[in-house]
Amino acid sequence: MSAADTHRTIEAIWRIESSKIIAYLTRMVRDIGLAEDLAQDALIAALERWPNDGIPDNPGGWLMTAAKRKALDLLRRNKVRDRKYELLGREMDSRMDSEMEVPEAGEVNDDLLRLIFMTCHPVLSPEARVALTLRLLGGLTTAEIARAYLVPEPTIAQRIVRAKRTLSATRVAFEIPQGTELKPRLASVLEVIYLMFNEGYAASSGSQWIRPLLCQEALRIGRVLAEIAPTEAEVHGLVALMEFQSSRFKSRVNAQGEPVLLMDQNRALWDYLLIRRGFAALERIERLGGMTGPYAIQAAISACHAGAPSAAETDWIRISALYEALAQVSPSPIVELNRAVALSMAFGPEIGLEIVDVLRSEPALKGYHLLPSVRGDLLFKLGRLDEACAEFKLAASLTDNQRERALLLDRAAECLRAAP
Repeated sequence: MSAADTHRTIEAIWRIESSKIIAYLTRMVRDIGLAEDLAQDALIAALERWPNDGIPDNPGGWLMTAAKRKALDLLRRNKVRDRKYELLGREMDSRMDSEMEVPEAGEVNDDLLRLIFMTCHPVLSPEARVALTLRLLGGLTTAEIARAYLVPEPTIAQRIVRAKRTLSATRVAFEIPQGTELKPRLASVLEVIYLMFNEGYAASSGSQWIRPLLCQEALRIGRVLAEIAPTEAEVHGLVALMEFQSSRFKSRVNAQGEPVLLMDQNRALWDYLLIRRGFAALERIERLGGMTGPYAIQAAISACHAGAPSAAETDWIRISALYEALAQVSPSPIVELNRAVALSMAFGPEIGLEIVDVLRSEPALKGYHLLPSVRGDLLFKLGRLDEACAEFKLAASLTDNQRERALLLDRAAECLRAAP
């Protein structure tokens, strides 16, 4: 294996193993920033030794052991100066016999769950939670996160540094919330993961319609969460939702990178392995008591599309009913807009337009480009082409995504061509 191949292999291994190592070290040293530094030291050791010695049989175990040794060395050095570290050091000394042992899978999974809750702690801003989660659990570099969010790399670097300082200064515990604290914290974790996924699924800005890397990382973290929190139906709901939506990636853009709307997609390009995984996650929800939460209901809506043989055979009446249920458990103007679309598909554009017209006075949707986009589509179907053209132009002016803007301007031009 060439040196370049070895480095690529190490990079791939690191992406898989880094979050587990950082999670375990955070439990040892009780400082997320220090844990990341120690993990990086282990990575450097691998980069120095593996090109000469070869990739070990258990590279993840090798990295974990190297990182543990560095953490133990640090604790020993500091314990003379710091009573807290002294106590931790004695604790670690008592475990020296197992120094070379790799932690059990369940032990690491518990640490991963603690790390997820720590990086998604409410003490951090949503932007900081996403950046820190991508960094520590997604294994993305600062430059990759900056490219994904189209912001300067120093901005992301500062965001991550401040987040780690905040966690340290506020002494956020490295623990899984218990009792009544669990549900609200879990909701925050799911919110961050889905935020990451949505940004990749329909980029809010930039020249690309989708960012698959962000979606893949969000789905991977969601799957990890489902493994370590198997009795939480909403976790499986979010995973099912992301599985279904990820299945459409290849059909969401054409060869020129232009968006292809759901009804126009080539369903032969859908990934049916991911669709099966989505249905399997829905079955787990049923075993846990059924679909009562917002992610599970959204997953059920997505399953309607995934299970339809063609766009024309989609069960829009069931989708309308599911949006009604979603509006009950998680009401929002966005849900109402989607419900309007579903009703228009099931019962005609006039029904949907009535709801959309009411939403035009909703302050939360002021400046939201999908409102005039949906209204334009409904007006187009009703033959009110001049009004539809104006709505599509308005929507185009409100989006920051170049691909989406071009699509909307094409639809405005289509109105002009269709006009008598």
